Amino acid sequence: MLTRIVKMQFESAFTEDFKIIFKEVKPLIANFEGCLGVKLLQHETASDIFFTISYWENAMALEKYRNSALFTNTWLKVKINFASKAEAWSLIEQ
Repeated sequence: MLTRIVKMQFESAFTEDFKIIFKEVKPLIANFEGCLGVKLLQHETASDIFFTISYWENAMALEKYRNSALFTNTWLKVKINFASKAEAWSLIEQ
């Protein structure tokens, strides 16, 4: 299993819109082939910082998602509202 963590910091005015967008796409991501689950976390004190944590069968399943129209369309909506560059990590449990 592969765990993917993505840190995103948005312009403050976009945070509520982001939550709405994520709520809409979460079930689509969760049902994507190879996805074992996905969740959104918001920083406790910096409300413009979010983390997505998703679980994938393997790196190939994540790549298939990252090359999908679902990912591309969602990323285009949110990327323009970043306050700083997104950071991402792919991790495997030891």
